[in-house]
Amino acid sequence: MDFVVTLIQPADSSVLITGGTGSFGRTMVHDLLREGYGEIRVFSRDEAKQDAMRHDTGDARVRYYIGDVRDYESVLAASRSVTHVFHAAALKQVPSAEFFPMQAVQTNIMGSANVIRAAEASGARSVVCLSTDKAVYPINAMGMTKAVMEKVAQAHGLENRDASTTVSCVRYGNVMYSRGSVIPLFISQIKAGKKITVTDPLMTRFMMSLAHSVDLVKYAFESAVQGDIFIRKAASCTVGDLARAVSELFGAGPDIQVIGTRHSEKLYESLATREELARAEDRGDYFRIPADSRDLNYAPYFDEGEKISPSMTDYDSHSAERLDVAGVKDLLLTLPEVRRELEAWPV
Repeated sequence: MDFVVTLIQPADSSVLITGGTGSFGRTMVHDLLREGYGEIRVFSRDEAKQDAMRHDTGDARVRYYIGDVRDYESVLAASRSVTHVFHAAALKQVPSAEFFPMQAVQTNIMGSANVIRAAEASGARSVVCLSTDKAVYPINAMGMTKAVMEKVAQAHGLENRDASTTVSCVRYGNVMYSRGSVIPLFISQIKAGKKITVTDPLMTRFMMSLAHSVDLVKYAFESAVQGDIFIRKAASCTVGDLARAVSELFGAGPDIQVIGTRHSEKLYESLATREELARAEDRGDYFRIPADSRDLNYAPYFDEGEKISPSMTDYDSHSAERLDVAGVKDLLLTLPEVRRELEAWPV
């Protein structure tokens, strides 16, 4: 039976964020502090980033745990008595995972299993795992490991139908101005008087702000049923239009150098397959994709099957709402980081 997870009052809640010193984790921490959460635990491997975050945040409600998701005992220690877990720790760089795929397996798959197991053992009410559009039709090691992570998360409910801990996933594409985003790279290149380096100007990518990605996670905490995947709808643009928009905002060029695609990059990204959309629930700003609840009775696989509308297509960055250069500029101006950069730059 479907059920809805309702958050208890923030002051009585405690949240564990794995990978909490990353761009998303920091944004999530500040948002939860504003909402009055009683305790927020930041779990990560990098003590230098934790120390910098501690000085920047300056709030006793934030506690810091050194550990690695690969080490179950360290995750368990950080999970005790928490009510909610957001799992953001991962190896995210596509080229790195191509060269070291087993490292991606250890962190993105085995580490995720550790987080889910520790949360269940600690009695957490909800775990939300961060996935990526690269998990849809994956062609690189990073996407493949994230796709398996989603299966690990969904298997929790299939294996434990009476589990007290609800495990779900959120899936989104490019987060603007996050660590590794091309937007701060483009800005730094313009300020240094260099050409903007673009892999392929015809590539399309979804565009989402950090604030919207936080909203997506909170929505999953509040709404998830066991095994759900949530997607926030987003506009897309070409990488070439993004480069031109940044250039125009900063009064430059555009002076663009095409350098070619990186290891295992896609021309466009998909957030949901047509097969997933066939059973998805459209919730306005979000898609809810429920878990496939069939068991190991093989009749549904070989005798019954499912019908998919031939007109249904994937939800991808080529077919989604496409922003032009003016639209991208308007979107960029909603980002406080871009506004600060512009204030410090004589256009």
